[in-house]
Amino acid sequence: MGVRLAEVTDPVEATALAPPAHKILQDLVSSGAALGWALPPAQGEVRDLLTELVEGVATGESALLVAHDDGTVVGLGYWRRYQRQTHRPHADLERVAVAAGHQGRGIGRALTEGLVASARKAGIEVLTLDARGDNERALALYRTLGFNEYGRLVDFVAVGHLRYDKVFYALDLRRPWPRL
Repeated sequence: MGVRLAEVTDPVEATALAPPAHKILQDLVSSGAALGWALPPAQGEVRDLLTELVEGVATGESALLVAHDDGTVVGLGYWRRYQRQTHRPHADLERVAVAAGHQGRGIGRALTEGLVASARKAGIEVLTLDARGDNERALALYRTLGFNEYGRLVDFVAVGHLRYDKVFYALDLRRPWPRL
């Protein structure tokens, strides 16, 4: 895999990242990917999200990783710290997205492992995530990385007339990571 991961910390870099990130997310959501959008996000929405994430990097509120292949952005992922005061020690891994043409090459795994390492370094105690129940590749990946399922809402996710389970996973970073 000739893919390089980079943490995005500069607002200018985040702005430059918006068009390729938007393209990846737009293509994936248009093809039915489980990324939390029923319709593809607008480019401005993606730009604002990336800007917000990078602003949070400086204060330990978030992390944003990008995967590059020969200078081309092929994936991204991020976590954000919970805002509720009683949940501040914890964060949610909200999205990991890999361009369709680059899937199956270990990029999603590398991004997720990088985000887990980043969360641990930031002092996050528990990293959570949720995934659509039909996203078996992602669910299998999370299990192999040591995430444990802690709940499921049956038929909770609505995409048009279709319904999917929402599956909740957590990784307790206060314990040694099984992958080490």
